[in-house]
Amino acid sequence: MTDRLRRRACRSSGKIALATIIAAMLALPVHADDEAGPEDRARIAEALRAAGYESFEEVEFDDGVWEVDDAVGSDGREYDLELDPDTLEIIRIEED
Repeated sequence: MTDRLRRRACRSSGKIALATIIAAMLALPVHADDEAGPEDRARIAEALRAAGYESFEEVEFDDGVWEVDDAVGSDGREYDLELDPDTLEIIRIEED
């Protein structure tokens, strides 16, 4: 193989590797600061009602948990909550 062909092959394989990495990154799900979609909001609302919360404002997925802002408890106070993404169990409660 001539030097010219080797350089061309190296450039091509480098481009293929870069394209593969980019494609893999684009295929990964993005969760950081993702707002909940309609299905997730409905599941979360159901779990919060069962736990005694009347309403909530914003829900987003961040740092591996669902974060619920301004959830109104049965005592009328507002809380920020963190929910386990699989079970929707409340794992942190902070009065707002």
